[in-house]
Amino acid sequence: MQIREAAERVLFAQTLEEKLALAPKHASDEAPGVAIATPEAPGRPPELRIHAKGVRVEFPGIHRLDDDRERGVMLHFLANHELLAAELMALVLLKFPDAPKEYRAGVYEAMREEQMHALMYVRRMKECGIAFGELPVNDYFWRIVAPMETPMDFVTRLNLTFEQANLDFSKHYGGLFRQAGDTATAAVLEKIYQDEIGHVGHGVKWFRKWKERGSTDWEAFRKSLVFPLTAARAKGVAPFNAEGRQLAGLDDDFIRHLEVCEQSRGRTPVVHWFNPNAEGYAMPGRYQPDKTAVALEEDLEMLIAGWCRKDDVAVLRKPPSREHLASLKKAGFELPEIATVEELRGRKLGGLRPWAWSPEASKLFEDLAGDVSPNVSWQWRESVAREWLSKEIGLRLEQVLGLSETSILHRNVDDAWTAIDARLDDSEMLAKALFSRAGQGHKRINRDSPAEATRNWLRNTIATHGGVVIEPWLERVTDFSALYEMDASGQADLIGLTVIENDAAGRYTGTRVGPKWANLLDPGVAAFLYREAHVMRWYQEKIPAALSKVVPGYVGPLGVDAMVHRLPDGSLALKHVIELNVRMTMGRVALELLKKSASNLKGRLTILRKEKSGPEFTAAGSLAGGQVLLNDPQQAQRFLAVWETAGSTIE
Repeated sequence: MQIREAAERVLFAQTLEEKLALAPKHASDEAPGVAIATPEAPGRPPELRIHAKGVRVEFPGIHRLDDDRERGVMLHFLANHELLAAELMALVLLKFPDAPKEYRAGVYEAMREEQMHALMYVRRMKECGIAFGELPVNDYFWRIVAPMETPMDFVTRLNLTFEQANLDFSKHYGGLFRQAGDTATAAVLEKIYQDEIGHVGHGVKWFRKWKERGSTDWEAFRKSLVFPLTAARAKGVAPFNAEGRQLAGLDDDFIRHLEVCEQSRGRTPVVHWFNPNAEGYAMPGRYQPDKTAVALEEDLEMLIAGWCRKDDVAVLRKPPSREHLASLKKAGFELPEIATVEELRGRKLGGLRPWAWSPEASKLFEDLAGDVSPNVSWQWRESVAREWLSKEIGLRLEQVLGLSETSILHRNVDDAWTAIDARLDDSEMLAKALFSRAGQGHKRINRDSPAEATRNWLRNTIATHGGVVIEPWLERVTDFSALYEMDASGQADLIGLTVIENDAAGRYTGTRVGPKWANLLDPGVAAFLYREAHVMRWYQEKIPAALSKVVPGYVGPLGVDAMVHRLPDGSLALKHVIELNVRMTMGRVALELLKKSASNLKGRLTILRKEKSGPEFTAAGSLAGGQVLLNDPQQAQRFLAVWETAGSTIE
């Protein structure tokens, strides 16, 4: 028999018996014939026919391994995959008659094995009371692989993607069935696992012959895939099986990269981007970030892993090393897909979530606007109003709430100096640059402050920022933040409350969170806030009701920073609004990290200066407890982000 004849029968036969009639072990390839055009679908009996529109059939999952019908449903799903693999191998033999003889011989042998796999599944499912064709069949493999234009396309799509993923699935589920006492199904999966190692190995051999010279296997593999296929599809929904990949001939570099590679498997992904210098880009004039600002962007962007969901996408300027990604995965994180904006074009997206909708974020994501599903909230938008990213928006919130206006915005040096000079005899003053953030760009002023130096600071700051906020210096006792999420209707839901950690100059250093916010506070402070200041009435009712008036039309995260301070007579007072952040905040990141961590733990997110933490600083904890380094310490220039959880030691 000729290889062509056997392939034609497997691809075009209309009965299952003909398709699965095992091709002879030895067949001639002397008459490969002419190349055929790709048919719309393989020949199938009516009950197994696949259609051009496609049928989506989800993997049934295994809830009861001891139930015959449950096993039969799963085997039906897998039998169709094996039949599709045989049909696609037959298509390769008919579509590429001029491919190397050695390659075609390997494909022919694999086609026979796929016939055997399908037969084993069909027989086993019959024993479970399910007939092949009784249930709908999925055509995903056909839709993705059949349009191949070269044998290399087949190698990357079937051998190195779908069959490689089966190295995880078949080994894992074979073990599960054996543990459950179903040795018959286990034996089928174990046989398929061994054959799959050979199929992947055959693909690896020819992939290396045909790939672009000078590129690593991993680089060439990623480059060869066309959406919707990505490298993450080469992993099964099962524990990662490095040993099977080694036996198939894949190198360690490829295996380590694949292990940490992720991509959505169905849910349209939300795209995240970390742009912590949003206030700078909103300033009047052209903003040029300094080295510290650039380091902040590049060092801490992996904080995205703290707030994104599984299957989301992180757009990164400088992706971390695979070793660091592996350490995050080991610590319990479900990693996002890492991609560029260019790689995302044309994909269906579930929303765009930058840190802030500042001018550079709107520009970056503009080309993706049309790819966002119209029925989700997180659409592309123009940059928010400039004042929304300044101290001015916090003052406006105070006005709407009817709070006393102790903080005044000045856009003129003389006015600002007059306001300061008039009050220096009574108290110290604090001047804040209009677009400052995290306590940076603040100046504490008292009677001993040199007047000329203060005026120069005011002059330079107003020239750069367009204004300064002048307010009394308050004796801080506790800084805290209320975090909200606003929807398209203007409703702002309180996500949680955090405790902010600042240094002596008021600059942000970290955030503490816990299951019960009151337990993070000093008992005296907690008693004051709940009994006298009526803290929850303010932050659950009054402030959420005011936010839609202050930032109308905004959709996304918000943060209101506040402070308990001590009055001259020793009593406590609440400054309800220090500032309003119309963006993601470190406090929100900490709350989201707490959700990912083991229950009933307290948590602390700390931003450390790398040079002060020591070159040997390590964190070997996990989301179950201890410290985790969120960003890559080897790549970080200046900043390290540490997430720490514990039962009660974080105070």
